[in-house]
Amino acid sequence: MTGYLIIGNGVAGTTAAENIRKLDKTGKITVVTEESTPFYYRMRLPDFVSGDLTEDKLNAKKEAWYKDQGIDLTLNTRIQGANPGKRAVTTHSNQEIPYDRLLVATGSRSFIPPVKGADKKGVFALRTIQDARNIVAWSKNIQKVVLIGGGLLGLEAGNALRNLGKKLTVVEFFPRLLPRQLDVAGGGRLQTMMEGKGFSFRLGAKTQEIKGEDRVSGVLLEGGELLQAEMVIVSAGVRPALELAKALNLDHDKGVKVDEEMKTSQPGIYAAGDVAEFKGIPYGIWTAATEQGQIAGINMAGGNALYKGTVMANTLKVVGVDLASAGNIDVENKLESKVLTDQKVYKKIVLENDQIVGCIMLGDTKGFTKITKLMSEKQNVSQIKEKLFSE
Repeated sequence: MTGYLIIGNGVAGTTAAENIRKLDKTGKITVVTEESTPFYYRMRLPDFVSGDLTEDKLNAKKEAWYKDQGIDLTLNTRIQGANPGKRAVTTHSNQEIPYDRLLVATGSRSFIPPVKGADKKGVFALRTIQDARNIVAWSKNIQKVVLIGGGLLGLEAGNALRNLGKKLTVVEFFPRLLPRQLDVAGGGRLQTMMEGKGFSFRLGAKTQEIKGEDRVSGVLLEGGELLQAEMVIVSAGVRPALELAKALNLDHDKGVKVDEEMKTSQPGIYAAGDVAEFKGIPYGIWTAATEQGQIAGINMAGGNALYKGTVMANTLKVVGVDLASAGNIDVENKLESKVLTDQKVYKKIVLENDQIVGCIMLGDTKGFTKITKLMSEKQNVSQIKEKLFSE
């Protein structure tokens, strides 16, 4: 009987476990996670913060599902050591867990920039359910919140707190919001929409220090402006959680390097999701983690599946506004593009050699699936160029 060990119960780890079980009905599958709850929808955490969603509704899988699948789920457990030669890992309580095949699906952690005062009480990031619980508890007795960074989960957390009546100021180093998903015009349009909802912005601004004695009292910007704050949420992106990968001596750069079968540099060890890097790209998006988890699971169970990469596409809701973006959004406007814009909508399709290479849809995402299909199939759109928004 093959022993499968999966470290991490996010979308990659859970999808892998599901696919292993489809192919191997009797193998022993163990999923180990630091989290206190089964697999949940990370993108819904802001809804939990706002009180629109209860904690049990966050869960994508209940504990009963793991039992039905014959999957051993071990919660609240940190892996602190590994012995790839012996094919075993060690937990924080010095329990040794052996494996025949191992999947590293440890995901990513919030990046907290080295800002003076970032360790004060009242400074949070939003990545896990525990982060969300901590934010909810602290927010009960405060009014003024500063959000450092214009990242998606942070903006959503900020909006959740705004819905609870808090006063929100966003400090963003880039001159526009969501720099990975929006160009200058799109970022400006989103900013206007958010200002209409009561957000205040400091763009192209850098935090010098988080002020306060033992708890936050304000945020000092490099230009000298002091923003009053009783709570700070840092949304400065994430970094792959590589501690286990290093203990296993896996080749890594930005993430753990994997091949088309999701295999790492060590025999019997695979990686998938936010922690993995394929052809130099750590994707860090849900769709890629799902696809990688599926392929890792199939191959771990003796099947044969190859990963070809994922179109970098995101379909999101930012503060109640629909947003979808994919591929090269051509921030510097060097390529040909088709733009459709009005007060509530901004759409841009980027073209190169009569092929779609990227797109942005803000305020209305109808047609996004069709556009990304044309994009991934590298179809020549010269005949329908003028009709791309109406098709």
